Amino acid sequence: MSILIAILLLALLAAAAAGGLAMATSSQSRDKAILTQQVDAVLPQTQCTRCGFSGCLPYAKAIVEGLADINRCPPGGEATIAELALLLGKPVKPLALDCLPMAPGVAGIIEELCIGCARCIKVCPVDAIIGAPRQMHTVIKSACTGCELCLPVCPTDCIVMYTAPLLTTLQPGQSASTISAGLSP
Repeated sequence: MSILIAILLLALLAAAAAGGLAMATSSQSRDKAILTQQVDAVLPQTQCTRCGFSGCLPYAKAIVEGLADINRCPPGGEATIAELALLLGKPVKPLALDCLPMAPGVAGIIEELCIGCARCIKVCPVDAIIGAPRQMHTVIKSACTGCELCLPVCPTDCIVMYTAPLLTTLQPGQSASTISAGLSP
């Protein structure tokens, strides 16, 4: 009989410990989810992938999980790194050397060269490019984050980056390099 009572007591203790562990794990998961939301809110939401992740939320999750450092966001730069450091109680660091720096700018499409392939539309993370298949596309400049993800997919190289703010558009015979340099054709 005493063996049966001992077994019952051990079973009750194991159940209580498992319940406590489940509550602690649930609380930790909830805390991580809240912290992930806070980190994601600090990030600039450009979805540029320059941090090495597919967007700002996956990067935020990796930061909270300890899988990524806080200094991998070129669009956010020093201000974002400082805000993340403050939020997470970590030291401020310079931007990681393997993260490409971004010049502030927006994409533009040279109308005469656009064939309407729609490849740029598919890769734009913020839906800043509009147009119909086989028709000329255009960039909604106020929505463009300058992530440059559209550049490598364009088969005609009709997408160019302009330094912000965009004050002019390309005219036939004018090259993007003369616009960026502020020169006339």
